[in-house]
Amino acid sequence: MEKLRVKYPVIVEGRYDKAKLATLMEGDIIQTDGFRIFSDPKKLGMIQRLGEKGAVVILTDSDRAGFRIRGHIAGAVPPERVIHVYIPEILGKERRKAKPSAEGTLGVEGMEAEVLREALRKAGVLEGEAPPEREAITKGDLYRLGFSGGEGSRGLREALVERLGLPRGVSANALPGVLTRLVSREELEALAALGLRVLRAGVRTPHAHAGT
Repeated sequence: MEKLRVKYPVIVEGRYDKAKLATLMEGDIIQTDGFRIFSDPKKLGMIQRLGEKGAVVILTDSDRAGFRIRGHIAGAVPPERVIHVYIPEILGKERRKAKPSAEGTLGVEGMEAEVLREALRKAGVLEGEAPPEREAITKGDLYRLGFSGGEGSRGLREALVERLGLPRGVSANALPGVLTRLVSREELEALAALGLRVLRAGVRTPHAHAGT
């Protein structure tokens, strides 16, 4: 299958993540070496310089460690230059590991190639494929539609995140930008109109597929 051509540098955690991505995409892939990014000012500085010139894509695991690393990198780059790409939470173990991770979910290296391809496509980071022209979704929209700041809003927000195949750890600050790339404001309003009960009934259950 032809490799995807990604317009921006993609930041991942480790060498196995990098190796997996390299099998399905062409473009720059930068690894943080896990938590070493917290004590490697040169690498963080390089990412900052890349962010000054254009967008950077952050694609870390959807576990606590991955979100810590994601947050650290995102805090060093102007928010308008950060494109968050998320993988779903799927129970499983990478083939090379003796046991699952602490949270029991697959990381980037354990994702099926088509899952990663689709995540990159949806984010609009491929050469020749601009993201759809959409009006930006804001925190105010989330409040107005009941996804934040009200009774039951947390449950409704969690149902929305699950329905869209996003991990539960997506931050409130990152969510509007992610939603802007995935749905239109009208689609978000339609999802809100469905109500919490219907959303929960229709979500794709997380961890539905296990890796080997």
